Amino acid sequence: MNQSQTLIPTLDCDLAISHWGAYEITRQKDKSALNAWREDPHPSEIGLSMLDAYRSKLRVKRPAVREGWLKDRSRSGRGSDRFVEVSWETALDLVAEEMQRVIGAHGNSAIFGGSYGWSSAGRFHHAQSQVHRFLNAAGGYVRHTDSYSLGAGRVVTPHIVAEMDYLKDSHTSWDVLAQHTRVFLTFGGVVTKNAQVNAGGAMTHHAPGGLAALAANGCRFVHIGPVRADLPLPDASVEWIPIRPNTDTAVLLALAHEVIINGLHDEAFLHTYTHGFEKWKPYVLGETDGTPKTAEWASAISGMPAERIARLARELAAERSLINLAWSLQRADHGEQPFWAGIALASLLGQIGLPGGGFGIGYGPANVMGSPFDKLPGPTFSQGKNPISDFIPCARIADLLLHPGEKFDYNGASHTYADIRMVYWAGGNPFHHHQDLHRLVRAWEKPETIIVHEQVWNYHSKMADIVLPATSSLERDDLGFSSREPLLVAMRRVEAPPGEARDDYDIFADISRRLGTEQTFTEGLSSAQWLRQMYDSWAVVMRGRGHELVDYDDFWRAGALRLPLPKRPPVMLQDFREDPDAHALKTPSGRIEIFNDKVAEFGYDDCPGYARWYPPAEWLGSEKAREYPLHMLSDQPLTKLHSQLDFSAYSLSKKIKGREPIVLSSQDAQTRGIADGDIVRVFNDRGACLAGAVVTDAIMPGVVKLSTGAWWDPQRLGDSAQPDRHGNPNTLTRDVGASRLSQGCTAQTCLVQIEKFEGEVPPMQAFELPAFAPA
Repeated sequence: MNQSQTLIPTLDCDLAISHWGAYEITRQKDKSALNAWREDPHPSEIGLSMLDAYRSKLRVKRPAVREGWLKDRSRSGRGSDRFVEVSWETALDLVAEEMQRVIGAHGNSAIFGGSYGWSSAGRFHHAQSQVHRFLNAAGGYVRHTDSYSLGAGRVVTPHIVAEMDYLKDSHTSWDVLAQHTRVFLTFGGVVTKNAQVNAGGAMTHHAPGGLAALAANGCRFVHIGPVRADLPLPDASVEWIPIRPNTDTAVLLALAHEVIINGLHDEAFLHTYTHGFEKWKPYVLGETDGTPKTAEWASAISGMPAERIARLARELAAERSLINLAWSLQRADHGEQPFWAGIALASLLGQIGLPGGGFGIGYGPANVMGSPFDKLPGPTFSQGKNPISDFIPCARIADLLLHPGEKFDYNGASHTYADIRMVYWAGGNPFHHHQDLHRLVRAWEKPETIIVHEQVWNYHSKMADIVLPATSSLERDDLGFSSREPLLVAMRRVEAPPGEARDDYDIFADISRRLGTEQTFTEGLSSAQWLRQMYDSWAVVMRGRGHELVDYDDFWRAGALRLPLPKRPPVMLQDFREDPDAHALKTPSGRIEIFNDKVAEFGYDDCPGYARWYPPAEWLGSEKAREYPLHMLSDQPLTKLHSQLDFSAYSLSKKIKGREPIVLSSQDAQTRGIADGDIVRVFNDRGACLAGAVVTDAIMPGVVKLSTGAWWDPQRLGDSAQPDRHGNPNTLTRDVGASRLSQGCTAQTCLVQIEKFEGEVPPMQAFELPAFAPA
């Protein structure tokens, strides 16, 4: 066996792998427990609550059908109807019969296959892969593309430099940054609470130690953004420059202007490695529109002092510098622009491909960025081929349901929204992820049938017609793997599923048998046989890379394989810099596209062929700010991933009187008579919610922060004037695409007002079971 590939030393307990980390399993006679893995330097507290949460009374334990749908297929009553628990045979018959009816009457393009399972740790029992394979075997479905997290970024970066998945997996490692980076400029911070997680499973957390090593080696941090805590380092290590949300592009353009007019741009780099600088330069200098993008111009927009912009440009050019762009920047109106402007600025400085220089997109959103481990392929479970071409950008689900037959633009082409009669959802919670939830409720009335696989009775399951109970990752065997993590893990079942919960695979296999597609879906294999086949196929791939693996049985007994470190530390785009012809980019020119002719030819008035400034639809410089004078940010929460485990003890312990915390400045609190710990009403013309006030000087005046993840708890369904009782920010956010190019999520473009809540606080119902009718 290749010495770079060895079995992990025997532990006195197994490992459980989750989004949030690796945890050691202590097995006792009557109950198991989880503890942080001893090799993880910064374990996440989130996963420690998994076992107790999965034992909750909120688990879906039997198949359930909404009473009104069961009686006469009524669409009304979603969210308020009682449920009738039925046998698995009855539930599976209902699903199969309804799928056959919809396909027979309307075709497979009438089914939307929803899933936002966020790449669960198990490579086989991954809800998104399972539901898509099942629907493909049955003739296909309308799919979604991109993501809420990176809707604008995923579309624009392939036009500029590379696909986002490549960029995520190729970031320069933290140890290289610590050795070489002297100025770390970050727009939106490096939010280590977000880096607790990884698609496919986090194992050793890198970001906290990486930041600390940079600071210890004398790197200077310049943090541009409205929230001080978004770069969690001591004040002595960080220069915090608060700016108005959604104005990062203006600052980036002004930095580029300063670099150009002072002759600090790297002409040789621009000539060799980029395309289109001479077409962008006139816009930056103001020759195109009569407005030079000066430091004074950007200061008036952003609030950042003009003198500091000018001086920062010189500092970036003088030393090895890295420009980090948080994912949150592009979850906004015209969200493509800050990424494009940041990459263009890094191109001017000419440090892309050098150790510790260039750009990051971005350090902090997930554990993978900055990992020292090699990018390796993992075991895969094929989703099959979808014969249906219809799709939507991920964040356009309400538009799809509300506007069948209407046209929409996306990435240079015109498309048509399909006429959806059935939604089949496995993995994820749209009543967490989507914006303007009251609008989503109206859209949710349109399909004839909504089927979900769920583990718990959250609002998503309460809004369904048929709910099938699914197992959690701790209740089944699987393979745990994530690119640039150190292990492949045998995820052995920790405990039995509650009630009658089943694996998604077994549910889909039984429905496929009724549809006549079982062989296509299962290929005659059980779950255990699939795990073995996936490992054996992966072993062939690894052998081609020079790594001989032990056989599957030895791996499963040992519990894990330790994966090799790369021969040289990862540096983003290093190969491209060393030989731009042999390692040409997949852009039209093979180079970094400061100006992209293809995007320019699309003719979009909201996204031209280069980075430019657009005033957002809602921001602190708009007329709407007179009525709603606070810009609300909705970031990832500390205590969960999205809304997962919101009902866990850890999540509940950080709430304020049961509500999600909202952070506001001391100045804004004093103006409104709000004290720390008060319940406040947050509102705009789209809706309202209640939250618990956290008053601080570490957020700029005029900005508030309400993290996502609180299970939606509307006081009266369909009435946007009545507040969500729990603190879900998507009661307030706008459901409008970033641009015609990407149609990405724009949750960070949101103005609100806040007032102290007077009177009796309404009781919460988010964590209550639905009402059940007798069978």
